[in-house]
Order: sequence, then C-alpha cells, then structure tokens
Amino acid sequence: MFHIQIFYPQSARFDMAYYCEKHMPMVQARIGAACTGFTVDAGLAGGAPGAPAPYAAIGALHVTSLEAFQAAMGQHGAEIMGDVPNYTDAQPVVQISQAKVG
Repeated sequence: MFHIQIFYPQSARFDMAYYCEKHMPMVQARIGAACTGFTVDAGLAGGAPGAPAPYAAIGALHVTSLEAFQAAMGQHGAEIMGDVPNYTDAQPVVQISQAKVG
C-alpha cells in the first residue's frame, strides 16, 4: 500500500468542504480502482502549546500501485491540478510514501 500525501501550508484561503466533497472524490475517481480510499486531516494546532498548525490540511490517497497512480496523473493531472484554485491559494507539497504499519 502506498500513500500519496498532499500537504497544504496555511494560506489566506482553504475551502475544506470543497476539498472533501468535490476535489478528493474526483481525484479518487480519476485514479480508478488503484485508489482504495482517501483521508483528509484539518490542521488544528502545532506541536507546542498555542502554536498554530503548519498545514491547513493534509490529504492522503491510498493506492495499491504507484504505476497506476502515475498513469492516472499522466492522463488526468492537468484536470486535477487545475481544480486546486477552486479551494485554495496555497501551493501543495506532495510526498509519496510506502505504508509500513497500519
């Protein structure tokens, strides 16, 4: 299992409802059967007491195949990235990870 994690630094605008209800389901549909699900975490606080969260949101796509993910991004990447301005002005940071536990 692989996780495609998308970190959204704090910005002036982040529409959580749009991201959860429209963007992430659209991305999952474009990836197809290789995407077994996704999660979205909303940033609440930083590690120190009273510190702000460094990220407004962290999305994670759960995929069974990096090749299928990369193929889907090759085909649908422009549409997926073109949707980003509909919910944020932040520049997303992407990390691909291999799940080791859980």
